[in-house]
Amino acid sequence: MNKDWVEAIEGPIQPLAYHDLENRPGFKLALHVAGGRWYLYVGHLWHSGWSIVDVTDPEAPKLVRFLAGPPNTWTLQVTIRDPLMATSLEPVPPHWGGDPSKPYEEGVLIWDLADPEDPRLRGCFRTGHRGTHRNGFDSTGLLHLSARMPGYEGLILVTLDLSDPEHPCEVGRFHMPGQHVAEGEGNDPPTFGLHGPLMRVGDLGYLPYGTSGLVILDLSNPSRPTLRGHLPMHPPLGSDIACHTVVPLPERGLAVVNSEALAEDCDEPVGFAGMVDVTDPAKPRLIGLFPTPRPAAGMAYRSFCEKGGRFGPHNQSMPGDDPHLFSSDRICFLTYFNAGLRVYDISDPRQVTEVAFLVPRDPVRRLGPLPRRLVVQVEDVLVDARGVVYFTEKNSGLYLARWQGSA
Repeated sequence: MNKDWVEAIEGPIQPLAYHDLENRPGFKLALHVAGGRWYLYVGHLWHSGWSIVDVTDPEAPKLVRFLAGPPNTWTLQVTIRDPLMATSLEPVPPHWGGDPSKPYEEGVLIWDLADPEDPRLRGCFRTGHRGTHRNGFDSTGLLHLSARMPGYEGLILVTLDLSDPEHPCEVGRFHMPGQHVAEGEGNDPPTFGLHGPLMRVGDLGYLPYGTSGLVILDLSNPSRPTLRGHLPMHPPLGSDIACHTVVPLPERGLAVVNSEALAEDCDEPVGFAGMVDVTDPAKPRLIGLFPTPRPAAGMAYRSFCEKGGRFGPHNQSMPGDDPHLFSSDRICFLTYFNAGLRVYDISDPRQVTEVAFLVPRDPVRRLGPLPRRLVVQVEDVLVDARGVVYFTEKNSGLYLARWQGSA
């Protein structure tokens, strides 16, 4: 068992394996189980396309193939609801390596996973503008997009019916006040909008809506979603993506929310992860904050703000209703950029405690233009029902560990 890639580790988590994905750093993750085999689908950050990794043996992950995507196009996001996979398309921003003078693809692609090692493209939905970001299926099979649509400022919610995957059909949309500029609305300053994905519980949809905060929708009529509750967060908390992820815990009447750190060297309002009381969806309340990670003994800096790169929350492991993913309303897995992967006990929502962390070593070669100082930047995390933890890093590849704690 190779632990050479570990800089710091504490708690009931065990390093298992690392894969460089043929020098294509991984970004967002999705899992699919078929024929007794476990497959991880990986979107990339600096390369257009998707990798398929067989993780049936998590100590020996095998790259099955790389599916090339369109040039000058971000293919960051991937989401699965058997038998379909949806992958996002959007232009690459110039400071991330995109060329605004060249064409790009936009929208969302729909794939069939009947052969999990050779996905078949079934359909495509175009926004007619600048594509989609983080999308997600719900328990009914609807696909909810975080989409940039003509006439709107920032990302809005667009819902698709995929009963005919060759012809995705829009069934509804939602935007916050100020986004529909074609109708005379206007934002000052402009908004990032809906980061996504929407998480559905019954007829309620929980949306991480960037600077607008947590938004709760009534989805009983998906063609006309209506606002049920709203919790503003910025200012004073968080970056322009002050609400990046929301994971509802319906049996406890709670939701876990977090911002995304955007600026390097902590040059922005403080990032946060917190617990929200959603017992009354019309009146969500922030009732607890996660503790800030501290460097382990022996690290060469007093705080992660001194390390370089981004420091702050990014992604949570999001099980939804997938039986092949680890599900717990007491444990939260959260990536924290240069502070690696952090694991929290959320049993007491007003006094969250950190119970484990795993920080990989800094990458040794640059594969993308960011961060300015080449330090570790852990991006996404997904935990399967076997307790296998998958996480990605901006300039290296895919890491695997095993959670040995309780649920």
